Amino acid sequence: MKKFAPLNLSKNELIKFTSGWKGERFDDGRPKVPDDILDRMKKVTLTEAWVVLRDEGYHHQYESNWISTQPDKVLVGRAVTAVYMPRRDDLRSIIFNQAHNSGCVGDQPSWPIDILVKNDVYVADVFGKKTEGAMIGDNLSTSIYSKTGTGVVHNGPLRDLEGIKELDEFVAFSRGYHPASGTHTTILLGINTPVRIGGATVMPGDVVLGKSHGIVFIPPHLAKKVVVNSERVRLRDMFGKHCLKEGKYKPGEIDGPWTEQIENNFFKWLKENMSELNVPKDTIIDYLHTLN
Repeated sequence: MKKFAPLNLSKNELIKFTSGWKGERFDDGRPKVPDDILDRMKKVTLTEAWVVLRDEGYHHQYESNWISTQPDKVLVGRAVTAVYMPRRDDLRSIIFNQAHNSGCVGDQPSWPIDILVKNDVYVADVFGKKTEGAMIGDNLSTSIYSKTGTGVVHNGPLRDLEGIKELDEFVAFSRGYHPASGTHTTILLGINTPVRIGGATVMPGDVVLGKSHGIVFIPPHLAKKVVVNSERVRLRDMFGKHCLKEGKYKPGEIDGPWTEQIENNFFKWLKENMSELNVPKDTIIDYLHTLN
């Protein structure tokens, strides 16, 4: 990662501030949650993720009131963060000199995009601007999508909406739309540094889970727990609906706390149908161990 702004975290700092993550990292120190966890995350509901984070003491990881270019699609990936602030020319001059001396090309909106890789999600804090704060249009959106295959969380407006919507699988969350670029009203202070997205604190490497009604930012060390918890809930829902369709139990028995008999039948059902359930086998085996 090019280091050109005063608020960037060094590799050692990034490792320190994400020390809960014990797995693989990118060369710059950013946590690298495995791709299979990201794939499984797409089926997790926002509520399921939020409950796990709340129980782990993370109370400020959700933000709502977004406009999505593809409201029927899910956004999942590893956060690459950028923080913008209102323009101040003396600071901007220093940043631009350092950026260009380190090899950054063009203007500030493209610098964070240059470091994106597959399954990243660009998370840009443009301090919630509604006007003259669009750091992304259809050209940069095309570049983001070609690098990541995902989308963007832009805490500010977008522009060139018609062109962005032509990217069918590019899921962009923003605060609205405005035709003016934000390059004349903002300065880019840092890349892969902690950022505030509305009421949420986001770290580089957090897993972004975005759906039409909101976004949860999941600390990397909790990503697998969120996924497995969701898969266990899904298994119980599958069994409950199976029993209701067969008339084996009444709705009140399934919706309320399960009796020991229901739990035992659930255990038996899991063992008998393991190969047919659309949930990873490891999740089912581990769950059977906890139920035994």
